[in-house]
Formats: sequence, C-alpha cells, structure tokens
Amino acid sequence: MNPIKRLAGQTAIYGLPSIIGRILGYLLVPLYTRVFTQAEYGVVNLFYAYTALLLVILIYGMETAFFRFAEKEGDKDRVFSTAFLSILLSTSGFILLSLAFSGSIAGWIDYPGHPEYVVWFALIIGFDVLSAIPFAKLRALNRPIRFAFIKLVNILLNISLNLFFILLCPWLMKHAGTGFYEHFLRFIYNPDWGIEYIFISNLAASLVVLILLFPEISGLRWRMDPALWRRMFIYALPLLFAGLAGVANETFDRILLRYLLPPDIAEAEVGVYGACYKIAILMTLFIQAYRYAAEPFFFSYAREKDARQTYARVMTFFVITVSALFLVTMLYLDDIVIRFIGKDFREGRPVIPILMLAHLFLGVYYNLSIWYKLTGQTIYGAYLSVAGSVVTIALNILWIPRSPDHYLSGYMGSAWATFIGYGLMMVFSWILGQKFYKIPYHLWKIVLYLGLAVALYYLTVLVRFDGIFLRLAFHTALLAAYLVFVGFAEKRELKAFFSS
Repeated sequence: MNPIKRLAGQTAIYGLPSIIGRILGYLLVPLYTRVFTQAEYGVVNLFYAYTALLLVILIYGMETAFFRFAEKEGDKDRVFSTAFLSILLSTSGFILLSLAFSGSIAGWIDYPGHPEYVVWFALIIGFDVLSAIPFAKLRALNRPIRFAFIKLVNILLNISLNLFFILLCPWLMKHAGTGFYEHFLRFIYNPDWGIEYIFISNLAASLVVLILLFPEISGLRWRMDPALWRRMFIYALPLLFAGLAGVANETFDRILLRYLLPPDIAEAEVGVYGACYKIAILMTLFIQAYRYAAEPFFFSYAREKDARQTYARVMTFFVITVSALFLVTMLYLDDIVIRFIGKDFREGRPVIPILMLAHLFLGVYYNLSIWYKLTGQTIYGAYLSVAGSVVTIALNILWIPRSPDHYLSGYMGSAWATFIGYGLMMVFSWILGQKFYKIPYHLWKIVLYLGLAVALYYLTVLVRFDGIFLRLAFHTALLAAYLVFVGFAEKRELKAFFSS
C-alpha cells in the first residue's frame, strides 16, 4: 500500500474516537460555560494545566523510547516490560506522596480548602500514566481498532457521567419529592458540588480505561532489563525536558494568568481564555490523531530507501490538511462555531485565529522533530523545546500584567506569546534538521498553501456581508476555491494516492 495512504488510514482510525468523542465532549463546553461562572471554569482549566505538566514528568519520554527500542531491539515484549515497570514504580511513588501530603499541596497551589482536588487528580494522573505504555504497545503492534475502542469508551463514559451529574441529577433533585427516591439520590449526588463532578467523571473514566487495558498489562514478563532501561532512559531524558518545555508552552499561560493578573479578575480571565482555547478543537483533534499514527510509522519506515522523500510528501499533505482546518474554523467562526460557548465567554474571540495558527506551527514542528528522534539526537529536541518555552514564558511575564488598554495585555499577550514560541521552534527545528538529517521538504508548497489559507481568512475580515446567508455563501465559496486550487496543484499526488 502507498505509505502515505497507510498513514492516512491509521490516522483516521486513531482519530475516530477522538473526533467523535471530542465533538461530543465539545458539547460540554456550552454546558460548562452556561452552568459555571468564568471563575469556576477558570479553576477547571488551572487544574488541567497542572495535570498536563505532571503527565509529561511521570511518563518522562518512555513512550517514544518504547517505539525507538521496540524497532531497534526487535523484542517488543522485553522493551514493553522494562518501560512499563519503570513507569509503574515511579507512578506508585507519586500517588502515595500525593495522598500523604494532599493538604500541603493544596495549600501550595492556593486551594487550601480543597485537598480532595489533589487526591482526585493524583489518581487521574496516575491511571493515565499507567495507561500510556499499554496504549503505545497497541500502536506499535498496529492494533488501531482496539486502541480506538478503548479511547472511545473513555471519552463516552466521561461525557455521560458529566451529563448525569451536572444536568440529570439537579433535575431529579428538583422533581424527586420525598421518600426513598430522594434519599437514594442524595446518597449518590451532592447538590453543593459543581465542578467537582467534572473531576469525578474524569477519574471514573480513567480507571475504567486502565481496567480495559488489563489484557495488555497481564501479558507482562514482570522483569526489568537494567541495561536496556539505562539506554532507554538516556534516550528518553532529553525528551522529558522537551516535553516539559512543550507543555509549558501549551498550558503555563493559564497558570501565569492566574498569578499575574489582579486576583479579582484572574480566574475569570483564565475561564474566558480556556473556553476560547477549546475552539481550536478541529486542529488539535487532527494533530493528536496524526501523532498517534505518525510516530510508529516514521520509525518503522525509516529503513526504506525512499523514507526521506516520503517524509517530505507527508509534510505537504499534513500542511494542506491543517491549513484547510484553519480555514474551515475561521470561515464559520462567528456564525456557527463560537455560538457553542456562552455569551460571557465570547469576549475572548480575538485570540482564536492566533491560537489556531500557533497550533498549526506546533503540528509542523511535530513533523520536523522526526530528525532528532531517528538519529538519536534527542538532546536537540530538549534544546528546541526549552528555548521555545523560555521565549513563551518570558513574553507571558512581560505582556500579561500590562495595562488592560494595551493590545498585548492579559490573555491576548498569552496568545501571541504561544504563537511566537511555537513559530520559533518550528523554524529552528527545520534549520537543524536540514543539517543533521536532510529531508527534501517542498518548502514553497508549504508556504503557498498556508499563506493562501491565511489570506482567504483575512479577505473575510476585509469584506463583510450583513446577511448571514450571503456571508455563509461567500465563505463557502472561498473554502471551495481553496480546495479546488489544492486539488489541481496536487493532481498527480492525489491520483497516485487514490489509485494505490
């Protein structure tokens, strides 16, 4: 099979549960932004920012190391056992320490009245980390259907529990009357809780996923190879720093907003910014699904004679896809997409195109990063990510506290800092990659397709129609024109793709 077609097929399968689940999950955003205040939703965003940081620390690059050494060593079971046991030991220590010092930790992060949040998130993080290597094993064994099924169960269960606790239970309480029915309802539901049920739902879903992955875990040899572990850890350590820097780029802005803005508006600003961040759903969905499929694909295809040419073609198709997703989101943003969040949160609309392009840059960077993973020079990944993170954090610290009248103040400063940080990571990764592992990327095509998508969006900013139907027709015509242009420009590649 055409390797690009195979990658596209696996991306679709890996992405199916994410796409279905995230679209369903996206329907929770209107619920959250209507049921909870800006400040309450800000708390949710803050805890998930901490979660993203701790997930990277506790996986410490072992997922990518597993792919690398599973191909290199040939003995996937030995590599899996070594990686999983390493993760199991470190995660168990993290959970025990978090439970023992939950009160102190809650105080350190300025939520002294909620040590239960720390306990719940310690367990959520622990379950998710323990699931990472079994999920990687499924990807390495090319079992995307089982991978997709478990991911879908996780998402659907999480959503169902959110709807049950946040919508159904309050309605039942209101109409329960008295007697056994009311007592039973009060046993399973606390009417004084709100965002707590977002966390509880996540915890239950993460536990179920770990249980479903038991067949992969039960086949473990329960033996760690110390020599192999040392080599894996040396390879993975720079990826830990790269991951930390990456997650700092991704989530640290919300933490900085919380502490750099005046206390009376900080959590509300985080809530608005976090809600608008969700609008980038199409972009992040595709990039996530693509990464699940691409990483094992790149490693397994590296021995082929045409590997570098194939990687270049993959990049072109990737940029076409993410540029089209950017265009779709932005063309229908004001009339359709943004209506999914509550009115109180729509004031953050100006950050959306900036964040969409920032995540597009990040997706390109993920493609480019294959050079240091294949050559084993993962230290460069750490350098790039740390440099990008330093730039992003520095710009956040510089811009967030500015006067509200300044364009780059508050979350607008955070959005532009993310854009610049990811953009620099992308550019310098390309420069270094051409030096150490030269891939003949079609640079002029990449610039053309991305530039055209951005230009068509800005055309809609300059040319505005008052009537919604006329406006939607104009925007749809622009989208069609973009797709037709790409179709003609890539006619030969598309013909080869569909005929193989």
